[in-house]
Amino acid sequence: MRRPPLSERRFTSVAIEDAIRRVSAQIADPELALIFSNCLPNTLDTTVSPDSLDGKPDTFVITGDIDAMWLRDSSAQVWPYLAFCKEDPRLSILIEGVIRRQTRCILIDPYANAFLRTVDSKPLSWAVHDDTLMKPGVGERKWEIDSLCYIIRLAYGYWQATGSTAPFDAEWHEAARAIVHTFRQQQRKHGSGPYRFQRASPHPTDTLPLDGYGNPARSVGLIYSGFRPSDDACIFPLFIPSNLFAVASLRQLAVLADKVCHDSALANDCASLADEVAAALAQYGQVDTASHGRIWAYEVDGYGNTLRMDDANAPGLVSLEYLGCVTPSQSDLYRRSRAFALSVENPYFFHGTAADGVGGPHIGLGYIWPMSIMFRAFSSTDDREIFQCLRWLRNSTAATYFMHESFWKDDPARYTRPWFAWANTLFGELILKLAKEKPALLQVSSQSFGHSVSLS
Repeated sequence: MRRPPLSERRFTSVAIEDAIRRVSAQIADPELALIFSNCLPNTLDTTVSPDSLDGKPDTFVITGDIDAMWLRDSSAQVWPYLAFCKEDPRLSILIEGVIRRQTRCILIDPYANAFLRTVDSKPLSWAVHDDTLMKPGVGERKWEIDSLCYIIRLAYGYWQATGSTAPFDAEWHEAARAIVHTFRQQQRKHGSGPYRFQRASPHPTDTLPLDGYGNPARSVGLIYSGFRPSDDACIFPLFIPSNLFAVASLRQLAVLADKVCHDSALANDCASLADEVAAALAQYGQVDTASHGRIWAYEVDGYGNTLRMDDANAPGLVSLEYLGCVTPSQSDLYRRSRAFALSVENPYFFHGTAADGVGGPHIGLGYIWPMSIMFRAFSSTDDREIFQCLRWLRNSTAATYFMHESFWKDDPARYTRPWFAWANTLFGELILKLAKEKPALLQVSSQSFGHSVSLS
């Protein structure tokens, strides 16, 4: 066991500890069981700071080795715990605190992706000199559509899992309107809008061209994004996976606006915007390929230029189904897009002696992100493929028994970020899913993890 001592853990959930014991007993391979036992509680063990503000729950969540709260990461880190909230009221309160903290973050600046513990905290070192409208409490101000989508997903998931409306007060209602307003601003129907960002950096992916507004694109109804969920700059500002995520999130927000806030005007606005973006995606968001047929593009500019690739971060092409962005009518389109992303036609798909998987420009060529292997497993119906993903994940921790941000395709000992809570918790979620739906895959002997599985 590599978890912190009990006295040093930031939060302990009885329901999660019970799940660790129950599911670990179902796993035949001791090493896989150990990784699961370490990873599932990692967010609770090491990254949450439960507190209260004005008598209401307030939870700050760091990513791991960076002392700041990303809207995306914090939402994803606690997501697997929603299923346990009814068993553990303390856990439910902790996640309510996350939602309340995210609400206040949006009201500080809906364009920011990361926030500090307090408005008096020192900015992140690499963001101090950014040329953008930095406000107190903001850690980094990279505009990413998915930041706002993730917090809607968490709020909707919390409401579904618990039935509680406690965090959905007037402040949350105001933040919900700010989200829709921001999405509409970034359709850029009436000029470039208020957001711009530039950074002096040797890495071109850290800044936006053309005075910080990004490369040109036609206003066709899609939402512009400065950056991808990797925090890398978009080449073409109409980022398709996040627009698909926005459609799904706006439909969820419409339900919350109607059922919880009793605001039919906001609900209608959400639904109308979702319909508009969905129509634009159908017209501008797809591209033809020689080997896979018609697929979702990664980025477009509305002028006919498209970028065909996928990145390990979510949302990306492979993770669309996991995030609930695929409607039944789009299932064939998604499957073709997924097949493209997991092929050599994707410039960021890497085949190595240690694993096959997707990386991205954020770390560089040849580095596979374990999250991409997890999203592949989540979206597979093939037991052989799922087991191969488990094998790759189990054998790529470099004896740390935790997931990492990325590892070199031929040598898992060359990895980045030993403490990356999102990847850890996501692995725990995958094992929970398999324990429920495909328990036989967890009962495979240790010897089998030494042999590769043919996926051809």
